[in-house]
Amino acid sequence: MSGQRPTVPDRWLLLIHQIPPKPDYLRVKVGRRLQRVGAVAVKNSVYALPDSEQSLEDFQWVRAEIVDGGGDASICRAEFVDGLTGDGIRQIFRTARDADFAAIATAARDRWAAARARPRDATGARPDDELTKLRRRFAAVAAIDYFESAERLAAKEAIEILEAELEPDRVISTSARAPRMSRADYTGRTWVTRRNVFVDRMASAWLIRRFIDPDARFRFVADEGYRPARGEVRFDMFDGEFTHEGDRCTFEALVDRFMPNAVALRTLGEVIHDIDLKDDKFAREEAAGIERVIAGIARAYADDDERIERSRQLFDELYAAFSHNAPAD
Repeated sequence: MSGQRPTVPDRWLLLIHQIPPKPDYLRVKVGRRLQRVGAVAVKNSVYALPDSEQSLEDFQWVRAEIVDGGGDASICRAEFVDGLTGDGIRQIFRTARDADFAAIATAARDRWAAARARPRDATGARPDDELTKLRRRFAAVAAIDYFESAERLAAKEAIEILEAELEPDRVISTSARAPRMSRADYTGRTWVTRRNVFVDRMASAWLIRRFIDPDARFRFVADEGYRPARGEVRFDMFDGEFTHEGDRCTFEALVDRFMPNAVALRTLGEVIHDIDLKDDKFAREEAAGIERVIAGIARAYADDDERIERSRQLFDELYAAFSHNAPAD
């Protein structure tokens, strides 16, 4: 489920189904599946999604489950002429997502109130599994927020307030961040990092070449015995110019320094963080699958330049996906 916007504003995919009365669980199972993909009911037993390739795939899976359970279902494309309008259907979607985000915001505020009454541990944190669950719920709803719910920002802010209460050591205010850097000062440079690059260094190299220094040259060195040459810039290395800062990975630190307001890059940084630091801070559901792809690249290519080149398309596509769903700055 990608939250992909419709390619044609007033064209829709419809799933029209008949579910047998028995077994009882089939109707519940199908209902949950439709809810997960973000479909809304426009008529009795008629569900709609914006017309896209992802929507078609989602409905095909639902149809297969219905047919396997002894029911019947058809998928069609539609443009409504009378009765329902495009604006009316979009409002049904917004209303559904408004309710989802409002429930998340309420749960986050309730957990915040309960957390205030609990003692902190020695680090100042109040460990709480509910925060992880809320992050996952928010990510799942955001993925099917096709028409920009008005409640999305409120839910996000409620979770951030809860994060500040439960994990104060991980919340870095804007004033506490490192000063913003000028890309003009880092053009045509040699960027040095450790050999055998993996997720943080692959992603950071992609970020550097695409957004910071298009003419960047990369050099890969052993940790021990390396001494920087004049003009070299080190990243993801001990004592490097750009490396981990606090609990942030190098990719996050680079985004903070050069493009702090780039929402899609910050979202991608959450995925990189969860893979690299393995602390489940953001609980990004995409992390496990992306980690397997990156591990495959690392196994297939021993050469570091080749790893960076092969991972470039992956990060291009992830950035495009997150840009598609990112709110305007």
